[in-house]
Amino acid sequence: MTKITYITNDGERIETEAENGSTVMETAIMNAVPGIVAECGGACTCATCHVYVDEAWRAVVGGPSTMEEDMLDFAFDVRENSRLSCQIKVRDELDGLVVQVPSRQG
Repeated sequence: MTKITYITNDGERIETEAENGSTVMETAIMNAVPGIVAECGGACTCATCHVYVDEAWRAVVGGPSTMEEDMLDFAFDVRENSRLSCQIKVRDELDGLVVQVPSRQG
């Protein structure tokens, strides 16, 4: 299992185990991570699963697709390390990934 840590807006660290092939969003929902709304269920048609990828993980996670960039236009407080968690597939290389949940979703 791949370990993912979510840091909530109030600084709480939620450590989870994710199945490879799932998404960072699905793992957040399964673990009731506060602040991940996921209104579209992972279809990349909203911006309610927005997270900030920890700088140490940006290269491993990679950048957003063009479609994801378009949806990030609707997210709140977009930064260089912003991603939609529904678009980050869990894989072995992400073991230890840390993401932060923004103060609100778009």
